[in-house]
Amino acid sequence: MHSFQELSAQFEERFNVRHFPTHPQTLYDPAQYILGIQGKRIRPVCVYMANELFTPVNDDAYHAGASIELFHNFSLIHDDIMDKAPLRRGMETVHQKYGNNTALLAGDVMFVTAYENLGRISARYLPRSIEIFNKTAKEVCEGQQLDMDFEKMHDVKFDDYLKMITLKTSVLVAASLQMGAVLGGAGLGNQDHLYEFGKNLGIAFQVQDDFLDAFGDASKTGKQQGGDILANKKTFLLIHAREYCSNAANTELDDLIKNNTADKVEKVLQIYKDCKADNWSAELKDKYYNIAIKHLEDVAVLDSRKTELKKLAADLMMREK
Repeated sequence: MHSFQELSAQFEERFNVRHFPTHPQTLYDPAQYILGIQGKRIRPVCVYMANELFTPVNDDAYHAGASIELFHNFSLIHDDIMDKAPLRRGMETVHQKYGNNTALLAGDVMFVTAYENLGRISARYLPRSIEIFNKTAKEVCEGQQLDMDFEKMHDVKFDDYLKMITLKTSVLVAASLQMGAVLGGAGLGNQDHLYEFGKNLGIAFQVQDDFLDAFGDASKTGKQQGGDILANKKTFLLIHAREYCSNAANTELDDLIKNNTADKVEKVLQIYKDCKADNWSAELKDKYYNIAIKHLEDVAVLDSRKTELKKLAADLMMREK
């Protein structure tokens, strides 16, 4: 079995090309731009890793991984517009660099290009791959809409937020693993366990992401510290603070949400610390990580073949960016 780094290099060797025409340059250069500020490629490499549990990595795995990575970057372009985010991976976001209208179109053409790659999968596996991709694409959009809806709500329940981040973030990781298993000829039971492994790992990943947005080092995360706080996002941390902090702290939170003062991030972080939301988030992350690992253990292949996926899961939980 290959390590994440080895499979990432294999994927990047094929993926690190220009995916778009050269004309009109004003449309296609912005689309290529976000691919050039490389992310971790977690999702396409998950396709590879799940595929390799059952068969050597094949061309279908590349086409599926490329499709998922293009879709993921499409969603990031549009999410950044909606969130008014200035930075992505330490670089200017597409809309910040090229304007909102161009960014919308660049995202749209990236979505089309994702489908072009998906269509290159072998006929034997194409219908099931399209089914998984379409279901997941809809769910990601549903999750983003719920995220925006929550911005207008005073209180969001934990279970509702959990559903939102499952749709917005986790299902794409889950689908990546499921699709890799399908392309490897895995049975339905193994496909389902890998999906649940990815879904719960994705939830744990998002808990960590919420924490890093608030408490992480901006020089390491590549994002504006407290971006979720400034955007009044209903994160795990805010939901916990609302439930467990004093009435006075909740009143202060109301005032801070209404007013973007210069010290807003600092004051909200102090409230989080006072009600131990930072410690609670670590416990929550561990809960979903352990559920994920249990599903991975139930995949019916030799334990030695799962070592690299277990290592990836552990590394994601220790990340600082």
